[in-house]
Amino acid sequence: MKTIAFFNNKGGVGKTSLVYHLAYMFADLGHHVLAADLDPQANLTSMFLDEDKIETLLPAGVRPKTVLGIIQPLLERAGDINDADPVIIDSNIALLAGDLGLSAFEDRLSAAWTYCLDDEKNNSADGVRVTTAFYRMVKAACDKTDSTLALIDVGPSIGAMNRSALVAADFVVIPLGADLFSLRGLENLGPSLNNWRTGWQERRGKAGKAGVNLALPAGEMKPIGYVLFNPSVRENRPVRSYQKWANRIPAAYLREILGSQGRLAVAEPDPNCLAMIKHFKSLMPMAQEVRKPMFHLTAADGAIGSHAGAVTSCRTQFQALCERIGREIDFPIDPA
Repeated sequence: MKTIAFFNNKGGVGKTSLVYHLAYMFADLGHHVLAADLDPQANLTSMFLDEDKIETLLPAGVRPKTVLGIIQPLLERAGDINDADPVIIDSNIALLAGDLGLSAFEDRLSAAWTYCLDDEKNNSADGVRVTTAFYRMVKAACDKTDSTLALIDVGPSIGAMNRSALVAADFVVIPLGADLFSLRGLENLGPSLNNWRTGWQERRGKAGKAGVNLALPAGEMKPIGYVLFNPSVRENRPVRSYQKWANRIPAAYLREILGSQGRLAVAEPDPNCLAMIKHFKSLMPMAQEVRKPMFHLTAADGAIGSHAGAVTSCRTQFQALCERIGREIDFPIDPA
């Protein structure tokens, strides 16, 4: 199992849409994929499932098929996580469904981070159980569905919830917009990732010495690059209104995320840019209407004429991104 978290503390950069489309593309390329919705807003779940299905997952009281139901015993201090029960989307995609109630777990996660280092073994063990809950539920769901790749969607924050979600991740992809706020967001992401990584290594070492008998994540959260999503594009380059911000991203990524002071010429391709996914403005509403990824649209869905060409272009871009991610994480992909 390899886990990738898609993380940016700025909202509105296309993060959830990116996870959704990558899940389908990796599935199209023959891989069993788990999509984990660890964003309390549950937008990824809303993309995968219609309202009737979501209503069955969110009854009053206990909700065993959502991430909240899985961690409920920890929230109530009544035991460890429940069995993961992912929703099967199709033969190659499973979903750990999100839940707005997950936000109630934030305080418990915040306290648990400190408890991990407590000299009292019961407190330390409880802290590790809570901190690793997301990792262990993702691992269990992957085992149950034979998934070899987990894509984790998180909310736009640098709080305890996302820290625990990132502890579960081997790799991190950062979706960005070509704007000032995305650029400034990198200044928060870099220190957060470094602090979380270092902090978890300390806690993982203490848990091992204390004899905590749980599957513990490595917590490497290695940044593998960024995706510039939804810019207006002309001939594979952002138009002028975005250009000045797009030009600043390579150096900012090097400095803030990788801790380097390197410099790239404007005309030089940035090796840390995994892809620049154009804004398929006409396809997204159509895809949302029929609840499928943009590159699955057909003539029956209204994708005719220029729309049909856009569908082909969309598929080409997402397939290339999957192949690039596969190379970065040593996850072999055979082109379809």
